[in-house]
Amino acid sequence: MNVGSISTQEVDPMVEFREGIKLLKNDYPQKALVRFKRAFESEKHNAYYISFFGLAIARAQRKWDRASDLCEAAVQLNPKEIQFHLNLGEVYALAGRREKALDKLECAMRLFGEDARLVQARGKVEKRRAPVLPFFGRGHFLNRELGKLRHRILKRFGK
Repeated sequence: MNVGSISTQEVDPMVEFREGIKLLKNDYPQKALVRFKRAFESEKHNAYYISFFGLAIARAQRKWDRASDLCEAAVQLNPKEIQFHLNLGEVYALAGRREKALDKLECAMRLFGEDARLVQARGKVEKRRAPVLPFFGRGHFLNRELGKLRHRILKRFGK
């Protein structure tokens, strides 16, 4: 066997999953996607691998339908895991589907109560600043691009 290659039997899905979590937390969604994909391909019915693979697809590739399908499947497999609901809400929020994200998070709050993580996630989805150029609509390309720039600047300075 070639030393440089890794067969599927040599992949430890739990190690791949843990590395993927670290990478995702440190804002490396592309690298995390590779790790989650390996874990998912080793155990296709593991709801954790499915959910985080979906989240990584959303963050890294912006393939909203695939990402939401995976996250929905994880919630169906294990509806009592709060993290799956959080991941699903984040995927919908990233896709710009705020109403759907809020709906999913509200559903989770009915199941789990006022969990701090759910409250925080809902707050992130709800908050919207006024358009940078109020005389144009919120969807105008200048407002969208200037809004993204404002967001990056405020994020950098911790506001």
